[in-house]
Amino acid sequence: MSETERKVPELSLLSYVNGSSSDQVKFVDDIMMGLKEYGFIVLTDHTVDQSKVDDAYEMVKEFFALPVEQKLKYKGQNGGQRGYTPFGQEHAKDNPHPDLKEFWHVGRTLSKDSAYLGVYPENVWPSEVSNFKAAFTELYTAMDKTSEVLLEAIGRGLDVPQNFFKDMITDGNSILRTIHYPPTKGQDTKNSIRAAAHGDINLITMLVGATASGLQLLDRDDTWLDVNSKPGQLVVDTGDMMERLTNGVLPATIHRVINPDNDGSERYSMPYFVHPHSNASLSCLPSCLGDGKKYEDITAGEFLNQRLREIGLM
Repeated sequence: MSETERKVPELSLLSYVNGSSSDQVKFVDDIMMGLKEYGFIVLTDHTVDQSKVDDAYEMVKEFFALPVEQKLKYKGQNGGQRGYTPFGQEHAKDNPHPDLKEFWHVGRTLSKDSAYLGVYPENVWPSEVSNFKAAFTELYTAMDKTSEVLLEAIGRGLDVPQNFFKDMITDGNSILRTIHYPPTKGQDTKNSIRAAAHGDINLITMLVGATASGLQLLDRDDTWLDVNSKPGQLVVDTGDMMERLTNGVLPATIHRVINPDNDGSERYSMPYFVHPHSNASLSCLPSCLGDGKKYEDITAGEFLNQRLREIGLM
């Protein structure tokens, strides 16, 4: 099909949350179709309060406007899993050219009796931005709860037990990433773009309201298809862990963020990367076995560390 004939499906998450059993069945069918066919869907409504998103974006802009030397105080450790990652450090797998972005990572705050206390790095918070910790803790919690709902629906489509994904992501190493793409003027735009073609590492990614366009997915005919969303909507895509778990039934779709026509413009975005806990197995689901599993058994923690090395963060 031509690009104009194909469009990432738009679904209502609230039709699943508040709807009848038939509404829920339709949502499950639609999300499975969208993720199989495109690897992406757009939620026109969802369970994340937009005011939490708006507050977080204001604080993101305030933080990234700080002088570089102040931001570097928070440079993350442990593969950049927490705190600040400077401009030009991350690159896509198998791509030597750095992405034109800087970002900040917020992770899970674990209870004192969690088996993963000390396994995941602790959060760091910028003292220069008031209420940053409170705002991002609230947004992280809201995104986490929404991911449970989405994965429950996906689990129904994959014929797994109701709590399969909930158990997998309880105490999971999920990451809320806040990204700043500065103006590209003066940058190496011949070799680098804002985010080079890549697949996400995790189970699913949930992207709330980027401030500018530029996101594209690699369609099944190897052409690039724009992924457009409006304020208040949420873009969802499947990552490599989901592809391994489902034996490719739900593939991780390659995507990118291209450079803008206006080299003086900047872009902000906030993806929430939904990760299982480190000991979770990514072994092929029985319902997806088909003619045999395509990937060797590995845990989520092992796979994450492997990928962080491949993209230059470890």
